[in-house]
Amino acid sequence: MKLVLVTLIAFTVLSLANSPRAGVSPGDTVTADQADKVADLVSPGNFILVKQGMTMKIVPTDRLEWPPPYKSATEKYSPQVSLAPDGTLKGYSAGLPFPLVDANDPNAALKVMWNFSYRPLYTDDAVSKNVEIASYRPGSSPADPVEHLTIGNVGFYNNIGRTEVNPIPTDPEATRGGIRYRFGAYPFLEPSEMRGFGFIRYRSVDPKIEDNSWMMNRRTRHVTRASASELSDVMGLLDTTSGGGAGAGAGTYASNLDPDSFFGFAAKIEDFNYKFLGEKPMLAVVNAENSPAKPCPTDGGRTICPENWEMRQLYVIEADAKQTSVLGSGVSIPKRIFYIDSEGWFITASDQYDRDGKLWKTVATFNAYRDRPIPDARVAIWPFKRMFQTALVDEDVTNGFSTVVLSPGVETDEHESWYINMGIATDNFFNPTTMSNAAH
Repeated sequence: MKLVLVTLIAFTVLSLANSPRAGVSPGDTVTADQADKVADLVSPGNFILVKQGMTMKIVPTDRLEWPPPYKSATEKYSPQVSLAPDGTLKGYSAGLPFPLVDANDPNAALKVMWNFSYRPLYTDDAVSKNVEIASYRPGSSPADPVEHLTIGNVGFYNNIGRTEVNPIPTDPEATRGGIRYRFGAYPFLEPSEMRGFGFIRYRSVDPKIEDNSWMMNRRTRHVTRASASELSDVMGLLDTTSGGGAGAGAGTYASNLDPDSFFGFAAKIEDFNYKFLGEKPMLAVVNAENSPAKPCPTDGGRTICPENWEMRQLYVIEADAKQTSVLGSGVSIPKRIFYIDSEGWFITASDQYDRDGKLWKTVATFNAYRDRPIPDARVAIWPFKRMFQTALVDEDVTNGFSTVVLSPGVETDEHESWYINMGIATDNFFNPTTMSNAAH
């Protein structure tokens, strides 16, 4: 019954989203001088991106179907899921924890965030090869970034919520080792001063245990532990000169991106308080035209454009760092506002605020929905359409400096990039010793 109701709601959203009353219509192209047309249809931070030149192609709203194994898992397991008094999940196995979210539910925001955390994009494992990260300042050109970086492999492995690759739905490591998932990004291949750098992150099942993280220091040839606060810092990736904190050697690479902003939000759900700010039709990229994504020529490469934007029903959630968490008052981004797609359950935009409550950064994600990451893929071909991220933009709106993540990248022979739920991510990849060996 739950999924039947979700389907009816989705058809209603399609009708409303494609209505001319939305302010823009399919076929429109929104340029900087027409930005006011979308002022109420994108986040305040993303609106700044449009005003600076991010061109938007408006297309009809389409459905995002979940992968069949994920849908089956939701039907089977969601009736047993509930929230514990401390806000953690009880009875979760796989699929979407809460298929229906009532806006009047006092726990609506938290349920949305748990749905995001167990979203249908990457349920089991994934590896993205040769991910490119480029940074631009106002006046740059797409062909001349301030910095350009390539990561050999970005991957993760989920022990809980598995739907396609055995063991299903739970890897015994979740019980044996208490690990919910593992993430790794290494080795950095360029620029030369970053070559060999990387980091690995383990997330515990226990909400009271913070992430265990390791960073590879290229110059010392040693792996060092990283704190939770370092991963929330915009300089958290840049410890390349000493065994110290995130700021050590930070001047070697200019970037806005912090590890907690990967995929829109990658921090521990339990470390934040959430407020439900509403749900509304807004524009987002969920069915990207281009993969690899194309740097925007009309804003100097600081975003992705032109790209397909369509009206979506989004949940708007405010996240405030708990002062009692390990992050506490040391978190670099104390407040974020997320815009989360109600079908795909991924973050389409995130506005980030500084300690004074002023808008500091904005994140826009660009997502695709197809059965392969690129049209001419030969290996990464899935038995059904699935959702995946093609690009992420993280811009400091106070100075216009922007960092763009491309997956797949455009300057590599490995254009297939995304290998999702194909059993490619192995235990060995997430071993700090393996990361150290890869740096040599």
